[in-house]
Amino acid sequence: MQIVLNGESVEAAVGSTVATLLKQLGISRERVAVELNTDIVPKAGYETQLIADGDKIEIVHFVGGG
Repeated sequence: MQIVLNGESVEAAVGSTVATLLKQLGISRERVAVELNTDIVPKAGYETQLIADGDKIEIVHFVGGG
C-alpha cells in the first residue's frame, strides 16, 4: 500500500502498525512523535494503530541540545 511519509510517497506492507513502520524505517520510538492524518498517536498506541492505504504520516525526531 502507498502512504505519504513526511511528504514523500512510501510503500508500506498491508496490516502495518505505527510500531512496524518505525521498525521498518530503523527509527527508535523513544525520541519521536508520530502524527497520523493530523492526529498525534500516543506512544501507547504505536503497537495497535493500523496504517491504511493513503494515510499521511509525519514523524518528528526530538534532538537534545544546549
